[in-house]
Amino acid sequence: MNRSTNRRQFLKNAALGGAGVWIAGRTLADSPGTPTSANEEVHFACVGVGGKGRSDSADAGRHGKVVAICDIDERNLEKASGRFKEAKRFFDFRDMFHQMGDRIDAVTVSTPDHIHAVAAVMGMKMGKHCLTQKPLAHSIYEARTMAQVAREMNVATQMGNQGTANSNMRRSAAQIKAGALGTVSDVHCWTNRPVWPQGIERPKETLPVPRHVHWDGFIGPAPFRPYHPFYQPFKWRGWWDFGTGALGDMACHTLNLAFMALDLIDPVAVSATTPGHNGETFPGRTVIRYEFPERNGRAPLILTWYDGGERPSAELLEGVKNVSDSGLLIVGEKGKMYSADDYGAQSVWLPESNIDLPEVEIQKSPGHFTEWVEAIRGGEPAVSNFVDYSGPLTETVLLGNLAVWSGERVEWDAKNMKPQGGSEDLKKIVRREYRNDYREGYSL
Repeated sequence: MNRSTNRRQFLKNAALGGAGVWIAGRTLADSPGTPTSANEEVHFACVGVGGKGRSDSADAGRHGKVVAICDIDERNLEKASGRFKEAKRFFDFRDMFHQMGDRIDAVTVSTPDHIHAVAAVMGMKMGKHCLTQKPLAHSIYEARTMAQVAREMNVATQMGNQGTANSNMRRSAAQIKAGALGTVSDVHCWTNRPVWPQGIERPKETLPVPRHVHWDGFIGPAPFRPYHPFYQPFKWRGWWDFGTGALGDMACHTLNLAFMALDLIDPVAVSATTPGHNGETFPGRTVIRYEFPERNGRAPLILTWYDGGERPSAELLEGVKNVSDSGLLIVGEKGKMYSADDYGAQSVWLPESNIDLPEVEIQKSPGHFTEWVEAIRGGEPAVSNFVDYSGPLTETVLLGNLAVWSGERVEWDAKNMKPQGGSEDLKKIVRREYRNDYREGYSL
């Protein structure tokens, strides 16, 4: 078989999660997600080694051996090769898994959002442990699928929302859960994003692809379009086809403490106030309202998200000194908790005279990346694993973009992942269509 035909067949096999993936004459379905012993070196593959991928691959190198690196930008690969001299280089993660599958234990995925699921699921279905950057996925359907595949394959997983490992974040969440604020009615979360262009038109000019960029690899499963620097290397976050907007970029960080404290899973409706959008880029600013029902004894509550310069009212922020550009405010019957830190590392309780902070026990983290590696070695799952934590968190976050897309209140059937109300084309936001080989080769 020629190379392209061989890879197409390989992709079909990779989609058969329950049947396993054959590599070098053996099936990985017999022992998916086999833990690595404490004395055995973990072999990592890193998909994306520029930007956040630089620090993720560096973490991998500190915790084991990086045997493969992949990036669509040859300059990123060249720099990474200087750090990982023995690692084999790839421009396409599919080629990497095809050639190196039997030499990889775990994979980091640090790419634009629209690549996260296809790369991570391919790795997990081959029995590879997986760390994927936030947000976990580009769509709600992908987030749920990633959690399901992680469960089925019994692999150690983690999303890259490193604040989850912060002791103060864990302590504050536990104190709220233990009743420090009494009954919580509202959560307000805001960000200084976007710091890239949004609310703009698709560029009409066609420019040559830079020689160091493998453009088809950047496009991945998204609809094809000509190269333009408005998309790559940084500004992709503002485009519906590639990113998830300010909400997807930061809510998995800034909302994280409230999610942990209040079990913010399965809202029943979302609505948004925006200046509108053109179907190409996200609006320049949004205010998104989530409606959560009672859950496991936690009262119903409202979560409001703000970006593009929008903020909670001065009345809500009364008592908060030096309001930060990004922050979290949790409002309860006894008072408020304010965090001026995207990672929940700071907590201010207002008014202090009304709040008696309960004594709580928390499990201190050995470090975010180290949690994942310890799970690979057979230890407890990382807190932000796909199945129990980051999959549901990402679903909640990305649900807000249904309201942004439609401009109407959308009721949500979480069990069946079905929107009720809003525009008819919401289904494509819940579950994206893939192009060419990605449509053929993946069972997402």
